[in-house]
Order: sequence, then structure tokens, then C-alpha cells
Amino acid sequence: MRAIGIILAGGNNNRMRELSDRRAIAAMPIAGSYRAIDFSLSSMAASHIQQVAVLTQYNARSLNEHLSSSKWWDFGRKQGGLYVFTPTITKENSLWYQGTADAIYQNLEFLTRSHEPYAVIASGDGIYKLDYNKVLEYHIAKRADVTVVCTTVRNPEEVERFGVLRMNEDGRIEEFEEKPMASPYNTISTGIYIIRRRQLIEMIERAAADGRYNFVQDVLIRYKNVKRMYGYHLDTYWSNISTAESYYQTNMDFLKPEIRNYFFKQDPPVKTKIDDLPPAKYNPGACVRNSLVSSGCIINGQVADSVLFKNVFIGNNCTIKNSVILNDVYIGENSYIENCVVESRDTIKAGSRFCGENGVRIVVENNNRYNL
Repeated sequence: MRAIGIILAGGNNNRMRELSDRRAIAAMPIAGSYRAIDFSLSSMAASHIQQVAVLTQYNARSLNEHLSSSKWWDFGRKQGGLYVFTPTITKENSLWYQGTADAIYQNLEFLTRSHEPYAVIASGDGIYKLDYNKVLEYHIAKRADVTVVCTTVRNPEEVERFGVLRMNEDGRIEEFEEKPMASPYNTISTGIYIIRRRQLIEMIERAAADGRYNFVQDVLIRYKNVKRMYGYHLDTYWSNISTAESYYQTNMDFLKPEIRNYFFKQDPPVKTKIDDLPPAKYNPGACVRNSLVSSGCIINGQVADSVLFKNVFIGNNCTIKNSVILNDVYIGENSYIENCVVESRDTIKAGSRFCGENGVRIVVENNNRYNL
């Protein structure tokens, strides 16, 4: 594909509550064995984008570890590669990224040294599969300056989380508002854009000169009446995990057969970094129904309609319902957990009870499992 890739993965969101205290949102575990950023990276690899830059900043350690080798997504080639850019103190600049546009500006050399005519920009917190070649074909056919991949949101209350678009019959964007309090429209931006590389450089440099730092607000929306901006409608599964509720619901979606088949059994595959772990073990008395159980898990109790990530231990007589249990969690015997997200490396004492009665509950227990 005649494009380079940029993944914006440096942001934080307080709506993730305690879940983003330890990691970047792009590093959040998804569907048992994946990270959120795997879905953007896999789509770019499947679209034959040779060079991809990931811009990280907030709580970047676990994300950087996950991206330590490009081989998992097949970017390790002579003519391409996977590049991870964190804020760097230089003679000209000693600031952190002040926004998404500033993050691109501080790494503008990645754009200026490239030769591909187009750039694909994506966020690291979207869960989807997309052939960027089809978006580029649409972009060229419309003679667009910027193409925004968009989708339809069903719940009107979620509109305030996204950029809202209104397009004409030809697909040209006529209105673009970022995170409105309310809107009569339900077409939203997915945070995926295609733009000509040289034009992107020009717009980013102009924004920096004017002291503007947000890519959507200060670049896209500012130019919506000047540049030819079109929307490409994505009609397959797409989810954004920037809130605790949406993160929980996205993982629950993977319990649906049609969603699992789409992501895991239909090409192109979703790729991730592989851990050397034994298969899950189900001891006598264990009962598991409609759940995703990852490698390294040991199950003794009952698990229903839940997602268990790697190295989870479920003790005797435990009941886990409608919950997401993150990596390396130890749950003591006779515990009951329902409608919860249990943070990774937690130790749940025997006989504990956690239940999310008014929405999803985040469970964070910092017990030392060897000194209970």
C-alpha cells in the first residue's frame, strides 16, 4: 500500500477509572489474549503498510514492552518497520506531547523522510478490522484531501464521546463537531483518517506555528470548509474502549459467536505478541459456560458468561458471572464475583464478594497473595 501508518496511542481518559492507572488505554487487554493496539496494527499489516509509527506517552511502559518486537505483526522487513516514538528532550523542545497534532509535529521527521504519498492515521483504542486499501481507493476516487472513516452509533448518549459528522449524498462532510453535548446526528468519526503525506506535513506545521495542538479540533475541523473532506462508512464491527463501561461491553461482545467468528476465523487474522504458557487447566468440579478462558488459567469453580485473561486462578467453590478477569489474578476459594472487571495481578481473598449492581464495578485489590 502506498501509505505510511501513524497510531496515536499516548492519551489518557479519566472515564477508564482505575483501569488506566497502570497502563495506556492502547495496552488494555481485549478478548482474552490481545491488546487494544493489536487491532490497528493487524489491519495495517494486512493492508501491506510497510512503515508504522506508534506515538506513546501516558503510562507507556507496558505498551512499549508489548511493542518491543515488530515480528508479531510482520513489520520486521528491510524496507519497513515498526517505530515507537515517545516524547524526547531535544535542543529545540523539552515538552511532553501537548496534544495529538503536537505528537505528530514532534516526530515530523518520520513523515519527511518517508516516500509514500499517503498517510493513514488511527487511534490505538479502536477494536475493528479494516482494509485500508479500500479506504484509499475511495479517497482517490473522491479526489479528497482528507477521508474520515465513520460509523453509526445506536445509543444517542454515546455521541458526546466522539466527533460527529454530517455528510451530503456524495459523502462529503458538511459538518464536523468534536464531542458535542448533544447532536441530532448519529454518524461518528472512528478516529481513522487518510490524508496525503505532504499535505499532512503542511497542516501540522501550520498548526504548530499557530500554537494549536489537537489534531481533530485544530486541524481537521478548522479546515473542514477549506479542504475536501469525505466520510468512508464502516459497516462492520467497531468499538472504542475509552470508558470503563465500553471496555467491559467490548469484551462481553466477544462472547457472541458472530463476533468471535468475524475476528478469529475470518481473514485477515488479528495478530499479537505470543506468551509461552500452558493450556488452560480445568480441575474436577470446574464448570465453564459461554466464556473465553486464556492460556495459563487454572479453573476449580464455576465460570459463566465471562472473559478470563492469562494466568488466572479460580479457587474451589468460586462463582464468576458476567465478569472480566484480567491477567495474573488469584481468586481465593468461596468467592463470588458478578458484573465486575478485576484488575490484573490482584489477589482476591477467600470468601470475598464483589457485585456490580448499578453498572460495571472495577475491583482493585493490592493484597500480597503470600501474606494474606
